Amino acid sequence: MHRSMVWLFLPLVLSLKACHSVVEAPPQDPQRPNIVLIFTDDQGYGDVGVFGAADIPTPNLDGLAAEGLLLTQFYASQPVCSASRASLLTGCYANRIGIHNALMPDSPVGLNPREETLAEVLKARGYRTGIFGKWHLGDHPAFMPTQQGFDTFFGIPYSNDMWPLHPQQGPVFDFDPLPLYEQQTVIDTLEDQTFLTREITRRSVAFIEENKETPFFLYVPHPQPHVPLFVSDRFRGKSGRGLYGDVIMELDWSVGEILGALKKHGLEDNTWVIFTSDNGPWLSYGNHAGSAGPLREGKGTAWEGGVREPTIMRYPGKLPAGEVRDTPFMAIDLLPTIAGQAGAPLPEQPIDGKDIWPVLTGREQASPHEAYFYYYRVNELHAVRSGPWKLYFPHRYRSMEGQPPGSDGLPGEYVYFELQAPELYNLQEDPSETREVSGLHPDVMDRLTRLADSARLRFGDALTGVEGTQTRPPGRVEESQ
Repeated sequence: MHRSMVWLFLPLVLSLKACHSVVEAPPQDPQRPNIVLIFTDDQGYGDVGVFGAADIPTPNLDGLAAEGLLLTQFYASQPVCSASRASLLTGCYANRIGIHNALMPDSPVGLNPREETLAEVLKARGYRTGIFGKWHLGDHPAFMPTQQGFDTFFGIPYSNDMWPLHPQQGPVFDFDPLPLYEQQTVIDTLEDQTFLTREITRRSVAFIEENKETPFFLYVPHPQPHVPLFVSDRFRGKSGRGLYGDVIMELDWSVGEILGALKKHGLEDNTWVIFTSDNGPWLSYGNHAGSAGPLREGKGTAWEGGVREPTIMRYPGKLPAGEVRDTPFMAIDLLPTIAGQAGAPLPEQPIDGKDIWPVLTGREQASPHEAYFYYYRVNELHAVRSGPWKLYFPHRYRSMEGQPPGSDGLPGEYVYFELQAPELYNLQEDPSETREVSGLHPDVMDRLTRLADSARLRFGDALTGVEGTQTRPPGRVEESQ
């Protein structure tokens, strides 16, 4: 299907932790579904067949959508790595918990051990928990996955283009070796990552087999397709979109291997599989970046291309098969929704996500949220979404508009624009955000401005100088020693 037709097609188709006692229950209790959460890095909205990618075969993801739900308006809470992941795992806006932008190696800041992650919430119900892939919520030992609710960790502590102590020298491929962890120990350093997607997949499949008699939470945050791109020889040159498309094909293969393991062990009917991504494509990398399809801009912006993610869910017998959900959802909603299906208590501290299960099942259509908020660049409120309306506030954003794109692993140069006045868009009629309509809807402008003011009071906003009253500090190394 051609990318321009996507909108026509979709309607058709540590001691600081709060302690919990482990609840014992019979193996594979149907009230405790297995959870498989596959989370790619910088994958664009238009980089899956069912979301419009005509030049990248994704048969396993397309098949998953045919057997489950296609979510056309699922959002990251921020368009950048660490903040997005913090929201996914805590059910909180990243600004509430003090995680901003992308944490660098040796960062003194990380996800506060006082925050309860999805892994901890599920461990309270007797789940085994494993993460295979990229963490990126702090690489100090106090912030690593095994201190945040995960029994098993294999992967990298931050993005695959990062390195400690000194800035990048030369081309994007000239980087220091990347640390590869097993639990809390560095077991190797990686200069060549071509094997990593396959090894993450192998270990994910092994985790399923090892825990087939007990409920489990498998979190697979793939480091790809974040640059630098790596793919095994099996998929090199196989797509119609160069190296980037080859990488997506291998990620699709990985999804198929995980689904095959569930089928092999008779776990399909009691497993909720979720596929999504952390933010939009890193457009400055040109042919090494993904596509946002019909959406505006990409990673690093609050425009739709930066925060709307290709998302698919399958849970046989519980969620409808082959249906589309156009209601807006956000990654913050996964924790309370999964907790509800697992019979697990919510975190003791306030969270922002809501249980969206009635909308996913089709019993309800309206979002339980009055509005969603989109932040970027530390603590700036850039936009608010309510119903079909999205209101942007004056801010500076980056774009590749009019700029030559990067090529073969080297980035192009962004140009920066200043949004001088608020802009309003109706995403139901104009998902590409090409028609600004603030002058036609003063009542909508007033209502969304009031919603934004409420968010500022709770979470703060550097653009207007408002200090939030409901924020919590991140973890800091000195606090964790």
